[in-house]
Amino acid sequence: MRHPPRYRVRRALIAFLTAAFTALVPLAAAGPVQAAVAPSPSSAVAAASGAGYWHTDGRRILDAQNQPVRMAGVNWFGFETANYVAHGLWSRDYKSMIDQMKSLGYNTIRLPYSDDIFKGTQPNGITYANGLNTDLAGLNSLQVMDKIVDYAGSIGLKVVLDRHRPDSSGQSALWYTSAVPETTWISDLKALAARYQGNTAVIGIDLHNEPHDPACWGCGDTSLDWRLAAERAGNAVLSVNPGLLIFVEGVQTVNGQSNWWGGNLAGVATAPVRLSVADRLVYSAHDYATSVAQQPWFSDPSFPANMPAIWDKNWGYIFKQNIAPVWLGEFGTTLQSTVDQKWLAALVDYLRPTSTSGTDSFNWTFWSWNPDSGDTGGILKDDWQTVDTVKDGYLASIKAPGFTGGGGGGDTTAPSTPSGLAVTATTASSVSLSWKPSTDDTAVTGYDVYRGTGRVGQVTGTSFTDTGLTAGTRYDYTVRARDAAGNTSPASASVAATTTGTGGGSAGCKATYKVSSDWGSGFNADVTVTNTGTSATKSWQVSWEWPGSQTVSGMWNASYSQVGRTVTASNADHNGAIAAGASTGFGFGAAPGGAGTPVLNCRAT
Repeated sequence: MRHPPRYRVRRALIAFLTAAFTALVPLAAAGPVQAAVAPSPSSAVAAASGAGYWHTDGRRILDAQNQPVRMAGVNWFGFETANYVAHGLWSRDYKSMIDQMKSLGYNTIRLPYSDDIFKGTQPNGITYANGLNTDLAGLNSLQVMDKIVDYAGSIGLKVVLDRHRPDSSGQSALWYTSAVPETTWISDLKALAARYQGNTAVIGIDLHNEPHDPACWGCGDTSLDWRLAAERAGNAVLSVNPGLLIFVEGVQTVNGQSNWWGGNLAGVATAPVRLSVADRLVYSAHDYATSVAQQPWFSDPSFPANMPAIWDKNWGYIFKQNIAPVWLGEFGTTLQSTVDQKWLAALVDYLRPTSTSGTDSFNWTFWSWNPDSGDTGGILKDDWQTVDTVKDGYLASIKAPGFTGGGGGGDTTAPSTPSGLAVTATTASSVSLSWKPSTDDTAVTGYDVYRGTGRVGQVTGTSFTDTGLTAGTRYDYTVRARDAAGNTSPASASVAATTTGTGGGSAGCKATYKVSSDWGSGFNADVTVTNTGTSATKSWQVSWEWPGSQTVSGMWNASYSQVGRTVTASNADHNGAIAAGASTGFGFGAAPGGAGTPVLNCRAT
């Protein structure tokens, strides 16, 4: 199967670079391509590095034990397409695919997705013949992603989740579209952060793939300024999971000078991204060769000696000035032309060999593992088995040692599930909880308290008081324990609490329910919430009871909890306020299908 050429050839629309580049840096002639080899033992990367969540220190990325790491991996795309799952599973088992990545010396997977997968999408293009992918049968896209993440982490690979497209139809210039507004983008990012909270195989999220014109950097227009949008989204992610790295790509044009989509980070020099949690920011660039699009620097008489100055100007300076780590999230080529071969040799040299620089180097993930990228091809050939040893060989000098398996360093054992969660007191605006301590093979370092699907507190003891609540309202809570390696227990049994009082105010609401698609094994539904009161609402809550065994698998534009057959959905941060007579809505995916229409109860304050 060939990936449609439009997938990457659309880069040919990139604006011509208007300003001449100066300060050319000589580049030594590239030597012959070598076969892939293991990194040198002299590398500064410790073989057992990668424990827990990661953080940054200047231009370096460090693990939870402050050991430096180097990401050296591949892009494995497909979740962002209409297959709603990583490609190639139509011919291979996903575990064998990941095993092969590791055997070739790649230690990181960038996994693109679209927001469609939050709608309960069912993957297509998976074979179950001859015992392949048997544990994926019947799973939706997010559940398959769970399997890929968990297996990759168990053998020492790390995963960066890449919000590649708003939906499976194609790439967008901005981080939002009319069909997928910014609120949905941020809500889905937060859902991912919560989904993988405590699973340190996922070390970060790439907020949006390849922002480009009319996206700007530092212009101040909130509808176009990608730097400001990245701050909003990055801080939202960190509010849910402060341990994640936030990967922020560049734009296309800064101060009238253009580069590849997502590849221009020149604006960072005067307008850096500001996040609420220190040492979590990694800048990301993309760079390509002529098989993707022709650019003026390729025909420069000094090529390829002109390339380091171009890379310096657009993104390399961030690393060289010790501002932050830089991750080349995509770069690739078919390698069919001599120009492309020289480009890749020069770029690999620029990224700094592991044998001489160790982890004091650029991080990277090659585009792509897949052979079905129409204008780059992949590490694998069209049979999805055979390795393109020439292409893989170019990358040998910048590969790096793998990471500790299990997603959490040497300690891979999660604490026991907290038990005895109970409500100890309620007021009109607060709920107090307590629970019995968990046990661990090393030590429990804290507990995460969740209201519905959102984390509302982190404590070291076994009690917590949730404040700022609405009177006369039901809330559902769970607790998870965690240890120093980042391992997190399963959620405790849920407990419900209702604040005292009547809630006050004159607001009221009604909710209507509509199934948007039902494919038997699952379905998607939309709920519209209308303010029937005479004043604006501050918050709302919709609850219902399933007639059967249905379970919600994901919800957008609301948070939720499910206890038995009862589902309680509460407004998101952005849509709790509804003007009198106005409406808002949320949607969800659930399984199995054929649920009928439940009776909805709506409460507003």
